[in-house]
Amino acid sequence: MKRSTYARPPAPRVHEVFSRRSVITAFGAVLAIYLSPWTSSSQAQQQGGRTMNHYATQKSLSDAVDGGGLLVVAQWEAKPGEADKVAAILDRFLPEAQREDGVKLFLISRAKDNPAQFLFYELFRDEAAFKAHQESAHFKTYIAGEALPLLAKRERAQYGLL
Repeated sequence: MKRSTYARPPAPRVHEVFSRRSVITAFGAVLAIYLSPWTSSSQAQQQGGRTMNHYATQKSLSDAVDGGGLLVVAQWEAKPGEADKVAAILDRFLPEAQREDGVKLFLISRAKDNPAQFLFYELFRDEAAFKAHQESAHFKTYIAGEALPLLAKRERAQYGLL
């Protein structure tokens, strides 16, 4: 019997944070929510809650992905009893991050089944824009100064758009 010459890609390592498939799937889900005609911030405010659209920028999806960019996907988990504090910090941080010149798309979500988990989708124009984001006053104040000490876990991965 002849062996196949087809080479399988290596199996994902257990310690890897995000697989390519999980990032693409999750990004698609976030964009579906972001673009959903059934969810609006006015509906959410009438119901006393917030949706992703509450934080949506005025950019179209094609504007955001046009020309590629650097996608950063991060997952946080707050320490026990700190999730609401982290959410309040992110609520103040997010509008400022979205206004940065090099930010094409910036979304933060909170897990429904575990409110201590937060997922970030950050699309930057390029590596320089990402570096400028990390050097911004609001990043240093809200993220480095206030949020990070409240976290049990922080994982990040960077991707280039195809």
